[in-house]
Amino acid sequence: MHPGDEPNDIILYGKAGVGKTAVTRYILNELCKATEEHDIAKPVHVHWHNCNRESIFSTIRTLLNNYLPDNVEKVPERGFSYSNIRDRFFDTIDATDENHIIVLDEIDHLDGVNELLYDITRARSNEHLIDAHIVVIGISNNYRFRSQLSPKVQSSFQEDEIRFSTYNADELRGILEERAKLAFYHDTYDDSALALAAAVASKDTGSARQAIDLLRKGGEIAEREVTSTPYITESDIKKAREEVKRGRLSDKISDQPAHTRLALEAIAHLDLHNKTPVKSKVIKKSYEETAEKYGEEPLTTLEGLRNHLSDLVMLGFLTQEEDNQGRAGGRSNVYSLNMDSSVVIELCEEIQAQMI
Repeated sequence: MHPGDEPNDIILYGKAGVGKTAVTRYILNELCKATEEHDIAKPVHVHWHNCNRESIFSTIRTLLNNYLPDNVEKVPERGFSYSNIRDRFFDTIDATDENHIIVLDEIDHLDGVNELLYDITRARSNEHLIDAHIVVIGISNNYRFRSQLSPKVQSSFQEDEIRFSTYNADELRGILEERAKLAFYHDTYDDSALALAAAVASKDTGSARQAIDLLRKGGEIAEREVTSTPYITESDIKKAREEVKRGRLSDKISDQPAHTRLALEAIAHLDLHNKTPVKSKVIKKSYEETAEKYGEEPLTTLEGLRNHLSDLVMLGFLTQEEDNQGRAGGRSNVYSLNMDSSVVIELCEEIQAQMI
């Protein structure tokens, strides 16, 4: 590539926790430093935005407001259309005659992504940009993201793909060794604890984030449970694994609507008493009792409850199977719980108590 050439757009793919965002931030920081050290290089400005549950209006508005100087009035949430904000954003950055990199983290979660990508990639050909140059870096966990774009966007969005693979146990152990040196005093952790955290994370997700979480939680447990062993051991990592799993399950349950949580707790009570697999009619009675326990108004129809049960199946909380009892009993769906019923009940009760 020669000076003045425009680089391709880029999409980074990989599972959560494999370093996509961290590597991107590091490389872009180094790029900005390099351009500052060379007089012939145009300045590079990085626009960073997380697209999770965002619309293209809120995205372009945020990009513009973050770039505007402090003494310039920001764009309000209402009163302008997407095209108004888009045009102002292009006019603002074009006036700088600089290079601009737009990083869209979790780009696959952006509502209206086709329109935004088309507008950005066609900005020069549509004469929205004359002097400034713009490049998009998208970050996604969804390897099928490109195939879900419209044909015209696929045609204009000529990106390079970079795939981040998961870490193996040796790589994770190396990461943990470096982190442990920075986080803990010398001789306050057992090497076997690092090895176990790395092995668990490599078999589970291959995520550096998970491995680091296990080590951090193991350190908290070792500090909390004062024993004759003054350092982090394999036992602490095993306990940390259970606590991390419990925390993730709690987050997953708390994200669900109220009636979905009630339905989940209802089937957990049935499972606790060995009454699963179970039909939705039986779940409905337990669901109504659970709703009454919390002073909630239950759904009145069985179909409404089945919709929530279907959501729980899709999310992996439940398993749905067909129960065929022949001519006499006919066919019906039965549901089973995919996790520890006592843990589910305890977490549901904790979540409900926090909402009071």
